[in-house]
Amino acid sequence: MKKNKILHVITGLGDGGAEATLVRLCLADKKNEHIVISLMDSGKYGQYLKDNYVTVEVLNMPKGKVTLKGIIKLYKDIKRIAPDVVQTWMYHADLIGGVTARILGIKNINWGVHHSDLTPANSKKSTIFIAKICSYLSYFIPKNIIFCADSAARVHRKIGYSKRKIKIIYNGYDIKLFDRNNNYSASVKKEFHISEGTILLGMVSRFHPFKDHENLIKALGFLKRKGYSFKCILAGAGMLPGNKSLENWIRCSNVEDEVLLIGSRNDIPRIMNGIDIHLLSSSSEAFPNVLNEAMACGTPCVTTNVGDAAVIVGKTGWVTNAMDPINFSKLIEEAIDEMTLNSKLWEKRCLASRVRIIENYTVQLMKEKYVSVWLDELV
Repeated sequence: MKKNKILHVITGLGDGGAEATLVRLCLADKKNEHIVISLMDSGKYGQYLKDNYVTVEVLNMPKGKVTLKGIIKLYKDIKRIAPDVVQTWMYHADLIGGVTARILGIKNINWGVHHSDLTPANSKKSTIFIAKICSYLSYFIPKNIIFCADSAARVHRKIGYSKRKIKIIYNGYDIKLFDRNNNYSASVKKEFHISEGTILLGMVSRFHPFKDHENLIKALGFLKRKGYSFKCILAGAGMLPGNKSLENWIRCSNVEDEVLLIGSRNDIPRIMNGIDIHLLSSSSEAFPNVLNEAMACGTPCVTTNVGDAAVIVGKTGWVTNAMDPINFSKLIEEAIDEMTLNSKLWEKRCLASRVRIIENYTVQLMKEKYVSVWLDELV
């Protein structure tokens, strides 16, 4: 039986949530042929996709710029591939990939939106401008507009995106990769020379204004002043000694002895299992992947109320307003107190965290929903 060709056009293949979701989707769907075109370079995931037999083409456009050479190559690539379905990812790809595919006569075009905050404080002017252009084109270019979060859909309805084309498909996660493993707790603490009884907090996130690490570090400072003893590892791109902003915040909050900057890691499931509580301090998100990954490992979360974070966590964790380090700190206290004073309730919370992901946010469920949207248009 001939496989359908699914062409993905994405802005880039760097270290981001949408990019990781694309990779999981391509590898999970064995019944269709997946081809990926990156408007920029191969980034973090290009070679990984190739190693897993997914064809990857790159246009090598500079970040934030569109080149005539890139547009011509995109046109030729789409024409040569002759896909049954075009799935675009993020605004630039929605616009450029969507319009190019439509010019070539392709009708089964599906946009992918992974952004939920278009306020000037949290989005570039160019991003807001392109989103508004896409809102007008949403009535003519795509068959469907797939949002990864309810919050993202609400924001884009307000700026004029076609309501009848909206589909919501939550990101899905590999629950075999992100599984509970109590042995990792000891090994992670040993790696970072942390004594076994120490409470280990953590946040996995690249360094970016949206992630609001200043909020996190202020909260940790308040926690220390209350007399709590803990360590906190911060993992992700840019989370390394030498980051002047981070080092200044850490020094001002007097948590130099508590915070460990460990940078990018290729063992995130181990890290998620190794920490006792995962923290997310973001001021803006759509569908925070790290909450799902931590919860799948049975690690409860304390998070700011951004995007779909509260929906993801449900009753398994704690949710506070963004940019409120005092209350953030209080909720971390609550989590630590429960963990140290009520082990039975804590274990129930750990189990409930994983069950919530298994029931709602698996990669298998995500794949089935995407395929249903794609192939419905081919019937």
